[in-house]
Amino acid sequence: MAAGPGDPSSGPAAGARFFCTAGRGLEPFLMREVRVRLQATQVEYVSGKVFFTTCSDLNMLKKLKSAERLFLLIKRQFPFNVSSVNKGKIYNEMQRLVNDDPESWLNVISIWKDLLELDAKKKRLPQRDANLLKRKLGENDTIITKKLKAEQMQKTQENRECQLEKHVEEETLEQGGFLTNREKSQLDERQGEAAEAAGTPGQNGLTFRVSCRCRGALAKAFSAQEVGRIIGIALMKQFGWKADLRDPNVEIFIHLSDIYSVMGIPVFRAPLASRAYIRTAGLRSTVAWAMASVAEIKAGALVLDPMCGLGTILLEAAKEWPNCHCLRKVSMLLFLTFHLGKSLS
Repeated sequence: MAAGPGDPSSGPAAGARFFCTAGRGLEPFLMREVRVRLQATQVEYVSGKVFFTTCSDLNMLKKLKSAERLFLLIKRQFPFNVSSVNKGKIYNEMQRLVNDDPESWLNVISIWKDLLELDAKKKRLPQRDANLLKRKLGENDTIITKKLKAEQMQKTQENRECQLEKHVEEETLEQGGFLTNREKSQLDERQGEAAEAAGTPGQNGLTFRVSCRCRGALAKAFSAQEVGRIIGIALMKQFGWKADLRDPNVEIFIHLSDIYSVMGIPVFRAPLASRAYIRTAGLRSTVAWAMASVAEIKAGALVLDPMCGLGTILLEAAKEWPNCHCLRKVSMLLFLTFHLGKSLS
């Protein structure tokens, strides 16, 4: 499996706890992949899910090939005992998922925001460098020099004008007396309160949506909509968040079954299994990648798939191991015909 280690300094400092959903039978592939690609620790799994801790950033997390979806883990606990308690008691236990440990919710929200902000900063820097490079390539050295000089002169002139305006404003404020100073003080207080509110993860401005999946005995007693409503009400009461079913800031994922109770936040809106380079759906991309990884492809290897269909396995192999040579059935026939004719002659 070709993989590069993540940069621990670029992700959460102490490592964040994640889990991925995986197709049946793909859990061992995903466990091996997160260990090699993300240098993950505390790797464990249950049916359909792999849990791990890593310091990797979003750029490395996006490279997971055997996972369906990726989540930040909020809470994982034993399943609800539906057979021994009444419906009202289960209702209270569901609310305790939020009320008993609100700090864990706020910590995960904070990590989620940090990951998004770090990813946004990394995207802005290459884009700015690319724009600068395109501008340099489109102009010769003489024009660039003249343009830079003109911009520098313009900035100098603008700085002088700004300093002059600032000087005039200071004189005006001094002449304005006590009323101007009081208004300025009130304005500073309002700005400080707004900045403090914006930096707190559990403020009223956050909107959310609950996506729930129930299986087993619990699904017979509660529908997914009922569970989502119970958790949603608890979140609104505890943190003051607002429900938004159409375009929320954050989505809360809940999976309750007879084996476990898991709650998390999707890291990406689109599933990891959705590949932009696969135009026509064929074999599931995660399965195709797993099949290609079993072949232990090396650099310069020749990969043949005579019954490739839409070629999903070859696409995954070519994307993951760009130094190999991939041939589908038409190319293989031409390849064999050429070498067969050469050997006969």
